[in-house]
Amino acid sequence: MNSIETHRNAENSTGNGSANGHNGLAGHLERPHASGGTHDSDAPDLICLSHLRWDFVYQRPQHLLTRCAQKRRVFFVEEPIFGDGPVSVDVSRRDCGVWIVVPHLPHGMGHEQIEAAQQGLLDFVMEQYGIHDYVAWYYTPMALGFTRHLKPAATIYDCMDELSAFHGAPPALREREAELFQRADLVFTGGHSLYEAKKGQHRSVHAFPSSIDMGHFAQARQWQNDPADQADIPHPRVGFFGVIDERMDIELLAGIADARPDWHLVMIGPVVKIDPATLPQRENIHFIGGKHYNELPGYLAGWDLAMLPFARNESTRYISPTKTPEYLAAGKPVVSTSIRDVISPYGTMGMVEIADTPEEFVTAAETAMANGKGIEWLRRIDTFLENDSWDNTWERMNRLIRFAVKTNRPATTGNGTQQISLPSQRAHSATNGVTSQTH
Repeated sequence: MNSIETHRNAENSTGNGSANGHNGLAGHLERPHASGGTHDSDAPDLICLSHLRWDFVYQRPQHLLTRCAQKRRVFFVEEPIFGDGPVSVDVSRRDCGVWIVVPHLPHGMGHEQIEAAQQGLLDFVMEQYGIHDYVAWYYTPMALGFTRHLKPAATIYDCMDELSAFHGAPPALREREAELFQRADLVFTGGHSLYEAKKGQHRSVHAFPSSIDMGHFAQARQWQNDPADQADIPHPRVGFFGVIDERMDIELLAGIADARPDWHLVMIGPVVKIDPATLPQRENIHFIGGKHYNELPGYLAGWDLAMLPFARNESTRYISPTKTPEYLAAGKPVVSTSIRDVISPYGTMGMVEIADTPEEFVTAAETAMANGKGIEWLRRIDTFLENDSWDNTWERMNRLIRFAVKTNRPATTGNGTQQISLPSQRAHSATNGVTSQTH
């Protein structure tokens, strides 16, 4: 992160907490000229509206927007942090080139005040950084409450989950999503089952399932040194990394640990939205916290098997776990519960074992670990994954975005008149042209 900062005082903060008028915006803004990188002069900036924090877990948004930032400025707008200070905004640039925008709001504000303050802060940032030509990229439809006034070159909805099915989802989420479908030029989905659920709601829906940073996770095949907090955990080790929340099948974890007390379950990731006290406490279950993305291959290298112990409920109905290809790229056998986007293609192609009960899971894991995974299996995995890189996924997305921007901009003909091409009204499937997948 760059250290150059400018400061604005809060002496004229408005009484209702609104940031309109750009008064009282105490915060930290890294200078715009510190962006660096090689940007495409014709590419509009990108403003991402997210419900996720950039520094929380490295996942789909980080993979895509880091690549996007190689050619254009990317501003990642997070949800507000509430505290005792005045209305303010922090803007800082990560080493990957993405600018992180964090609103700070005082406790006690009403819903309308919050959205008015967010709108004012966003307008302020856009003015300070000269953001005039831009694409709006949404991860949360709730952001419409403070962005309806924007006039983007194109609007993208990257629907990575069925957010309305998650614990604590805002009641207005479904209504806001329907509105976003009306405004969006493109809708991307994080998996095939989610595509099937959304394809009838918009004219241009495209499936982009979880992709893979192959070189990064393939390091696990050669890794030698066990991380200190895993080194003393006995083998066999059955591991998981990811967010530990209401999607986790807690009873399954307990059942596996009880059925095979000689196995050790290594659980990596933050615990969110559930009470940690509800997690099974066993001598052979090890919750070792969240790890940096760069550390994950080192932990994977020391596992005998990787698992996806997801519950089967509304919050997991449409998930497409990014960790499935990551586990496979690391060369590990994998056992998963019956998640639709894991069954197809990974289960049907014999790359992942599917099991739902503790008894089934133990049997599948025993078979996978006993048989081992030889050179031919690894070659088959590598062949399957070679075209599913995040680089390829972003390039396919970017082609669609460029077309949407071009379509929305009036084209000038030879006689100086404007010609507008209307976008196709046909829904796009995952097998359609540039969005085709390898599986």
